[in-house]
Amino acid sequence: MNLINTQVQPFKVNAFHNGKFIEVTEQSLKGKWSVLIFMPAAFTFNCPTEIEDAANNYAAFRDANTEVYIVTTDTHFSHKVWHETSPAVGKAQFPLIGDPTHQLTNAFGVHIPEEGLALRGTFVINPEGVIKTVEIHSNEIARDVGETLRKLKAAQYTAAHPGEVCPAKWKEGEKTLAPSLDLVGKI
Repeated sequence: MNLINTQVQPFKVNAFHNGKFIEVTEQSLKGKWSVLIFMPAAFTFNCPTEIEDAANNYAAFRDANTEVYIVTTDTHFSHKVWHETSPAVGKAQFPLIGDPTHQLTNAFGVHIPEEGLALRGTFVINPEGVIKTVEIHSNEIARDVGETLRKLKAAQYTAAHPGEVCPAKWKEGEKTLAPSLDLVGKI
């Protein structure tokens, strides 16, 4: 199932965010860029390191008009306690989404049915609700949120500059390419 350039399907879930429970829907993702970061479960050993990494980079995401959402298969109640008891998770100023019914993990293709958990999946979504990047990998390998930020910036750049592409290892401010017949076989 290829999700690239597809519209996020309707959903409704609960999250813990800045001391409150909130509802998050596909409409919540509209009007700004969004990054959904799926993790297996709360109260584990590797997930807090990723949440802390996202929290340490959160200002850069906000500067890029982007909201970060962490999603696990736990409840939003669990996320409240996790936020209150883990120093790393306590740094999160973004919504911690509970997906106990597996609505999101199934919709984004990261559900592990035998375990009732999620794979580590990362999705960059544009302001129209269209998925622009997908990264899914095995749960023993944590992500580098700095790379997610780089991919977000590349997606934002190409959205603002149709006809240009970002080459390997492109970073904001670096040269891009305008695909043409003249470049074929010359790079």
